[in-house]
Amino acid sequence: VQLVESGGGLVQPGGSLRLSCEASGFTLEHYAIGWYRQAPGKERLGVSCLSSFAANTYYADSVKGRFTASRDNAKNTVYLQMNSLRPEDTAVYYCAAAESCSNWAFASAMNYWGRGTLVTVSS
Repeated sequence: VQLVESGGGLVQPGGSLRLSCEASGFTLEHYAIGWYRQAPGKERLGVSCLSSFAANTYYADSVKGRFTASRDNAKNTVYLQMNSLRPEDTAVYYCAAAESCSNWAFASAMNYWGRGTLVTVSS
């Protein structure tokens, strides 16, 4: 089981980025996929959770209306479209997998993790 994130980088405030999370060794569609972020010196917190078969999508209040999670089952990939980015969105972003989105806001709810991709929002 492997998850690999990509798409991070440096963007100006108000800009957009799309993160990708590609899975190998299992079928992403059958799992809940969470996106998490960790800023320097802070704990890792949930940003979004997309339940298995995309039945439901959950977002942290801080990103509602700005971030959108989606799946491409043919590519076994999940995306996080991030718009209207703010300096406080700066963090390492991780994708993770679990059987469900239960308690998804907490990193301990997830079983499998990628290595993360850095997003920096700065002018």
